Amino acid sequence: MSAREFTKLTLPNEISYLNIAQSHVRLAAEKFGFQPPELGQIELAVEEAVSNVIKHAYDASEQNSFDIICERVSLGMKIIIKDRGIPFDAGLLPQYDPRQVSTDKMPGLGMFLMKNVMDLVSFVNLGADGKETHLSKYLPQKNIMEQFSGQELALEPPAAAAKILQEKIPYDVRRMRPEEAIEVSRCAYKSHGYTFFDSSIYYPERIVELNKSDELISVVAVTKDNVFMGHTALHYPHAGARISELTFAFVNMEYRGQGCLTRMTDLLFSMEKKYPLSGIYINSVTNHIFTQKVAQKYGVNDCGVYLAASPGTWVFKGISEASPQRLSVLLSFKYLEPAHKLTLYPPAEHRAMVEKLYRNIGASHVYAVPEKSEAALPQETSVLRADVYASENCAEIWVDQFGADIVRQVKIMLYDLCVKQVAAIYLYMDLASPAAHFATPELKKLGFFFSGILPQTNIGDTIVLQYLNNIALDYSKIQALTPMAKEIIAYVQADDPHQTAAGTHVQPRR
Repeated sequence: MSAREFTKLTLPNEISYLNIAQSHVRLAAEKFGFQPPELGQIELAVEEAVSNVIKHAYDASEQNSFDIICERVSLGMKIIIKDRGIPFDAGLLPQYDPRQVSTDKMPGLGMFLMKNVMDLVSFVNLGADGKETHLSKYLPQKNIMEQFSGQELALEPPAAAAKILQEKIPYDVRRMRPEEAIEVSRCAYKSHGYTFFDSSIYYPERIVELNKSDELISVVAVTKDNVFMGHTALHYPHAGARISELTFAFVNMEYRGQGCLTRMTDLLFSMEKKYPLSGIYINSVTNHIFTQKVAQKYGVNDCGVYLAASPGTWVFKGISEASPQRLSVLLSFKYLEPAHKLTLYPPAEHRAMVEKLYRNIGASHVYAVPEKSEAALPQETSVLRADVYASENCAEIWVDQFGADIVRQVKIMLYDLCVKQVAAIYLYMDLASPAAHFATPELKKLGFFFSGILPQTNIGDTIVLQYLNNIALDYSKIQALTPMAKEIIAYVQADDPHQTAAGTHVQPRR
């Protein structure tokens, strides 16, 4: 893929130019490989996004312009609508309720459709540089259930009933070949059902594309006759990231006990990589402790918990049944090179826990208390971005730049996400900024509470806060393996402003 496959069009902020905007995006989408009906879905999303900019970003008499950028990405395309108009609060728009039947114009329908026809929708506040709406769409590909008939998969013995080989056999561990991606998807489905947070693992063509770009490094175990045994991978959150997630680990039942997972993980840690890593993290589900055991084996130690991160309807074949509540995830981290000593400004309330978490993952920093004068920020407007993940019904808010209006901007994004009924929202702030120290107690007033730390992200070493939107949560159902994990969960529960003595959530603050 070319390094500069994108188009850019600048248009006046007049509604009469909407058709030109849609035509531009449609032609780019066709060039990038999209066909009907996806082309119609993309045009629909662009119509809504551009209409919102024209109607809400500028005064009626104001003459201005906006940009539309179409970029080819490894799995499809990204559309960016950028303007420098007045701040736009999507949460103030009427919200469409699909349960209500009406003959009216159904206000809010466009925004509802935009989020349902695109794979990822992000809203980015750029401060003085304006704001952006990002619309991402994957190229249509068959998932594993479409690659084979349901009957063919159903005829295979369930994973729990497969016969495990008792004798040790010779096998090879190496980088995945493109033709093996289909076996990776099959094994993911047979062993875990549809429970992986990233659905790309169920689409063989996506696995191939992600490996081509090295955003995913897939390692497989195969017998001497090249029979597929198992898979694990490192998944970069974005190309060139300094940290990567150890994920997509599974072995066909008959080969469990052969040591495949250990050998594959050892190779991932030691092999040369296109994007050098300084750290690896693992997200371990808490309805069982098997993934947590893998993390401990490799010294990937606990540093946080994401509460209610995924739907409770997900079932891990042979391991668990459907959960009565949304699934929580333990976050763990390991440095692959010595951590550089930083000056960090944890909020006073969480300083002791932040220090303890860093010690637990093997880092020693300088923990400072900022002077009040350091709270003064040179810029007025914060730069934030919110990524919404439809399959998990959760979202992430990243503070790319602190401004004097940080609390107000977070409040606007939070309100918007709550109105859209996003269940769980996670907020990331750079601990090296004194503003994180001052902002955290103010954000707690909005209902945010402690989640953990995540080092070396693209915005720096972060403190993670979380918000649950009308979620009933029983902490006693969260399974934790290590004493540190249990301490983290107890600490988070104590900081959760919506916990009652009975251990369930009350109505969140607004």
